[in-house]
Amino acid sequence: MTTVLLVDDQALLRMGFRLVIESEPDLEVVGEASDGRVALDQVAALRPDVVLMDVRMPGMDGIEATRRLALEHPSSRVLVLTTFDVDEYAFAALRSGASGFLLKTARPEELVEAIRTVASGTSVVAPRVLRRMLDLFAPHLPTGPGGDAGDGLDPRLQALSPRETDVLRCMAEGLSNAEIAERLVVSSTTVKTHVGNVLAKLDVRDRVQAVIAAYEYGLVERGGEAWSPGSR
Repeated sequence: MTTVLLVDDQALLRMGFRLVIESEPDLEVVGEASDGRVALDQVAALRPDVVLMDVRMPGMDGIEATRRLALEHPSSRVLVLTTFDVDEYAFAALRSGASGFLLKTARPEELVEAIRTVASGTSVVAPRVLRRMLDLFAPHLPTGPGGDAGDGLDPRLQALSPRETDVLRCMAEGLSNAEIAERLVVSSTTVKTHVGNVLAKLDVRDRVQAVIAAYEYGLVERGGEAWSPGSR
């Protein structure tokens, strides 16, 4: 059974989500919250597998709540609710540790599938949508220790093998595992292994966080061009 906490300041929306979720035999709503602060208390008490999180709420918003949850309760994965597919609030929540986002206009079957996907440890955001977000909002990211590339690369990037670095660059371009396998002429299984190694070495939970890290650490330049040793 996958347990879910609903966080939204609109009671009618929470009721609708509850009806959809509880119609599934493997999903259970264990609590509700109308703002981020209450959500933190509920997560501490209930330990849900997935938190369905609105971002624009009075009091503590979903971005700050997501940041706190990622630090204090990493086993509860956050699925952000948003109105637009390319949304600065949704991007900020992803950067704060959310595992994906879902449009509020999503169909019921998309909602339950997204919850199951996040609960399984996989991110819910189309690679190319994430790339569009990064192209729009990456200029607002702080330059990480690797901002000048070369010898200044973040130690976590230096820990990657050349092939793992290639895979991360492909991820940052918005390529799926199948597309990465085709470009690098390797099997999909090999790509999955490399992706797992990248996540472990960067100390991130999923590929969304890995792609954002690639921008923050300086592996990918503003505007989306991947850095390479011969590019400077």
